[in-house]
Amino acid sequence: MEKIKIQVASRDDALACAVIYGHYTLKTAVSFDYEAMPVYEFAKKIEKTLERYPFLVAKEGQRRIGYAYASPFKERPAYNRAVETTIYLDPDCRGRGAGRLLYTALEEELKKQGVLNLNACIALSPDPDDPYLSDASIRFHERMGYQKVAHFTACGRKFDRWYDMIWMEKMIGEHTDDPSPFIPYGQLMENNATD
Repeated sequence: MEKIKIQVASRDDALACAVIYGHYTLKTAVSFDYEAMPVYEFAKKIEKTLERYPFLVAKEGQRRIGYAYASPFKERPAYNRAVETTIYLDPDCRGRGAGRLLYTALEEELKKQGVLNLNACIALSPDPDDPYLSDASIRFHERMGYQKVAHFTACGRKFDRWYDMIWMEKMIGEHTDDPSPFIPYGQLMENNATD
């Protein structure tokens, strides 16, 4: 087993990321999407995300085994220091530490931007024996320091079943009266490239 490396994603990662996401879309209730995202759409998603937030990929040798990114918690400027975090791993690669590496790297990049609040939206099944959804994501986020802050009942329907949704939150910085400015990720990458 080769060492897992985390790097900023590019269009070249779109196919592997789309395949990983497609598994969760078509075979699980982890994602509430019904259809897999085409590769060209995933490439656009990576590029668009990187303008404002990190989009990271985990690689084991040349194989992409997972990805994580941040997106706006809300679009208004007052929410600049709060993001929604997302992570997906190749189902064959879970339990090997890639998720922790990805989320830790994502947090470090977000801290550089001045982000303070991390929020994760997670599907929850009322049926503990649900064949499409386990509580693995909730347990992972708990291990990463997230706490449950909201619960919405029967708000999503997939595979002819109703699913709840919870929000989990983690603080990665202090909320001061004079916080550091928010720096878009594209600008942060440009600054690093010229240093």
